[in-house]
Amino acid sequence: MIEMLKNLVAIKSDTESGANEALRYCSTWLTSHDIPHQVIENDGRLMIHAEIGQGSTTIVWNGHVDVVPGKIEQFNPYIEGDRLYGRGTADMKAGVAAMMEAFRRISSLKDQLQQRIVLHIVTDEETGGRKTSGHLVELGHSGDFVICGEPTHLKLSVQSKGIVQINITFLGKAAHGSRPWEGNNAIEASYAFHEKLMTLPFTTASNSYYEYPSINLAKIQAGDRYNVVPDHCEVGYDIRFVPGQKWQDILQQMTDLARSINPLNTVKVRGKSPAITTTEDNSFVQTLARITADVTQKEAILFGQHGAADTRYYAKTGAGAIEFGPSGDDWHGPEEYVVISSVKQYADILTKHALTRNHLNI
Repeated sequence: MIEMLKNLVAIKSDTESGANEALRYCSTWLTSHDIPHQVIENDGRLMIHAEIGQGSTTIVWNGHVDVVPGKIEQFNPYIEGDRLYGRGTADMKAGVAAMMEAFRRISSLKDQLQQRIVLHIVTDEETGGRKTSGHLVELGHSGDFVICGEPTHLKLSVQSKGIVQINITFLGKAAHGSRPWEGNNAIEASYAFHEKLMTLPFTTASNSYYEYPSINLAKIQAGDRYNVVPDHCEVGYDIRFVPGQKWQDILQQMTDLARSINPLNTVKVRGKSPAITTTEDNSFVQTLARITADVTQKEAILFGQHGAADTRYYAKTGAGAIEFGPSGDDWHGPEEYVVISSVKQYADILTKHALTRNHLNI
């Protein structure tokens, strides 16, 4: 499994063609172990769908082989002690390798399976996931419970914040730069808005996993000459809201504030994604937590992610979806690594969870 992981990491999969090459490597590996599967293409992106077992419940394992751009040396994996270094080791080729190994194990034990296990390997998670995980869900390939193998230090992320990305256009009045009092500076209007934004009601939301929403002023574009008061300023916000909040309420509060500054200001939603709200009493979560504690000899920890993953596509179908994967650090950074022993534990946990009968919550 670790050799297979090293081979995967060595594939420079930070482009569409590279990610597809990594996907083909996974397909070849599955074929070499006599594991039937489909390679599906959508808009240039490849993905794998494989399934085994039967029963009234379905568990989906989802992993991605695309990575964020890295330096060429990061695609030369190397081991130091219990760490495997390289781009994509933690995020998340280790999760993929463990899922493939666990799928190989249960393929030889299929007579013991009392539920369907589905393996999805995809190639565009780092750029949104719509073309692969989103496409698989559109084709009807979902389940009762979904595990996305993102790096979580073998902790169970049962929630993640929702996303709403909002663009605001502030309008002002142009004037000569030497006489700014004769104009209305649109940039100044934008930062007046930002100061007041932090007082809006939605910013105080919390639950047991999150103290507050995340608010990132991500983009600003305005002005093109020093001697002109800018009459136009466009800003973009990335809001990660707490499960239980409604993106429509956030949009309305921001719209009211922007128009209180100038009724002609416009507010538009660029994109949105629901929060993940899998509950702690979900039977699949409880079973997985018990097996994780048994394998690691540590109490299982449940938590909430600030970021988003491909779980959001499956959650739209009503599936209980979580992020759960091996330990590592510095993913998307220059010293990314995964803890090798945790990859082995992760494969053991997935195997045992697949072979354990789960009962849906009623």
